[in-house]
Amino acid sequence: MKEGRVKRILEAMKANDIPQMLVSSPASIFYLTGKWISPGERMITLYLNTKGEQKFIVNELFPINEDLGVDILWYNDTMNPIDILDKIIDHEEVLGIDKDWKAHFLIQLLDRNSAKKFVNGSPIVDRVRMRKDDEEIALMKEASRINDIVVEKAIKSLKEGMTEKEVVEVLGKGYAEYGCQGYSFEPIVAFAANAADPHAESGEQKLEKGMGVLIDTGCRKDYYCSDMTRCVFFGEPTEHQKEIFNTVLEANKKAIDMIKPGVRFCDIDKAAREVIENKGYGKYFTHRTGHSIGIETHDFGDVGSTNTDEVKPGMIFSVEPGIYLQGDMGVRIEDLVLVTEDGCERLNHLNKELVVIK
Repeated sequence: MKEGRVKRILEAMKANDIPQMLVSSPASIFYLTGKWISPGERMITLYLNTKGEQKFIVNELFPINEDLGVDILWYNDTMNPIDILDKIIDHEEVLGIDKDWKAHFLIQLLDRNSAKKFVNGSPIVDRVRMRKDDEEIALMKEASRINDIVVEKAIKSLKEGMTEKEVVEVLGKGYAEYGCQGYSFEPIVAFAANAADPHAESGEQKLEKGMGVLIDTGCRKDYYCSDMTRCVFFGEPTEHQKEIFNTVLEANKKAIDMIKPGVRFCDIDKAAREVIENKGYGKYFTHRTGHSIGIETHDFGDVGSTNTDEVKPGMIFSVEPGIYLQGDMGVRIEDLVLVTEDGCERLNHLNKELVVIK
């Protein structure tokens, strides 16, 4: 068990009057145990209480050979794991559960009155996970370093007639060379007007002179995610294309420049949005400015207009303003930033200025 992380979870449980909790999301289980399990339809859950008890309920189909420092309660497919849970849960106390826990497990506990009250315990773990420890920061810096290298390689591979899917293949091969577990999400490679869809699906569009190229991608290395977006031009861009690009770049830089402990997420969003609005493109910036990232590509928390939380040291999130002109073009520029004690540090170092591929 990652004792420092468990300690922070238990402190948060006490502060929120949740004496016991079931942690069932694979990402949060990995965060606390260092073991990644994808259970599918089966139940895997970690029981914690503020008295110090820790029980890990695991199906025998998922062998654990290492010592995780926690009492493992095994079950097989002839058994109902709810019987095990019902015996260890304190029926007289409140129980926190993950918001995404399968309903058919929860219903059985409800039917048995296994706890005094059931509450959403996810915010407890999610908020602790927002602030990365030194081990996590090192892993995320490495994932971003690899992402920088692979995206640069993909940009250098661009040639006339190449398809969006072929660029995705370059990314995948690059990540594999560095021992990554794969993509942290399905890459978005979009040429020309296809980039006007923020979540475009890479297809058979062929690259031609004068097109913009958007690459939004990330790798998963040691179970931590990276994420970055770069836009380049294949051939000399028009003045219109330059204006859109430079507006987005200014918004990205303006937002990053203001990040430090105590600044509100909504104010970071506002800083980026005002740049784009002042240039007359406000209605074409159609999403929040960023999202938290870590074990999951979209961890809890976002850089959006309604999030009044303050940023704190150890948080890592994206800053990714964009402008999307349907039928014309789209530009998004994205960096991951780590909040430090007195400011922030960019995790991405690949050039984000205007690049023209001749």
